[in-house]
Amino acid sequence: MGVFAALGTALCWAIAARLFRTTSNAFSPLTMNFWKGVVSVAILAMVLSFSPQPAFQSTTFLWLLLSGFIGIGIGDTCFFKALKTIGDSQAVLVAETLAPLFTALFAMAFIGEWITWQQWIGVAVVLFSVDMVIKARKRSATHVFARSGYLYGVGAALCQAVGAVVSRDILSTGDMPPSAAAFIRLIGGILFVVPLIIITKSNWLPAVQQGQRVWPVFIVATLLGTTGAIYLQMFAFAYAKAAIVQTLIATSALMSLGVAWVMGEKTTSLTLIWSAIALAGVAILVSFGT
Repeated sequence: MGVFAALGTALCWAIAARLFRTTSNAFSPLTMNFWKGVVSVAILAMVLSFSPQPAFQSTTFLWLLLSGFIGIGIGDTCFFKALKTIGDSQAVLVAETLAPLFTALFAMAFIGEWITWQQWIGVAVVLFSVDMVIKARKRSATHVFARSGYLYGVGAALCQAVGAVVSRDILSTGDMPPSAAAFIRLIGGILFVVPLIIITKSNWLPAVQQGQRVWPVFIVATLLGTTGAIYLQMFAFAYAKAAIVQTLIATSALMSLGVAWVMGEKTTSLTLIWSAIALAGVAILVSFGT
C-alpha cells in the first residue's frame, strides 16, 4: 500500500504544480508557503475533529513538529529560492535526485533501515530516467546559473530527507495516524514561515489583480498538492521504506508529462522513452517494495 500511496502523492503534486503555476505571480514564495499551510491545517483540523485520536507521547509530537519545521518550513523555502535562482527544471533536477539518495543514507545511519540491492537498482533506474526526462524537456535552453541556486536545491533535498526519515521512524510503529502526523508537520512548517515573513516584512496577502480568480484555484491546488499529498505521503511512510517513498515521489516530474498531455501539450519521443524506462524502475520498486 505504501508504494501506491507514494505514487498518489506524486500525481497530486504533478496536478497541483500546474495549478500553482497560474497563481505564482500573485503570491511570494513565503506567502504561498504560509497560506498552503494554513488552509491545509484548517482542513485537517476539521477532519481530525470527527475521528477519535489515539494518545501519543509528547516526544512524538515534538519530533513530528521538528520534522515539519525542517522538511516543510526550511525545505520548501530553500526549494522556492532554488526555483527563483536556477529555474524549475534545474531546481527539480537537483532536489528530486538528491532527496531520495540522502533519505536512503540517513535512514541507514539513523534508523537502521536498509534497502535491498533490487531496490537500489529500481531507485537508480527511476532517478536516472527522471533526470533524462527533465534534461530532454529543457535541452534547447542554455543558461549560466548562480551557484547559490544549486546550494538551495541541495539544502531542500537535505531537509526533505531529514523530514522523511523522522516521519518514517514514527509512522512505522503504527501508533500515529497519517492524518494527525500530517497536521502536526504542517504546523511545524508554519512555525518556520511566520517569523520569516515578519523579519523580511513580506506581504501576508497575495497581490490579486482585478478580475483575477486566484483564491479558488489556489485552494483547489492546496487541497491536492498539500493536504492530499502530505496525507498520502504520511500513509506511505507508515507502510514503505523512506528511500522507496522519496524515489516514487520523484516521479511527479514524469506524471507532469501526463498532465501536460491532458492539457493538449505535445511531448517528444525521447521523453516518452525515458518515461517508459522509469516505469520499469517503478515496477521493480513495487515488486520489491515490501
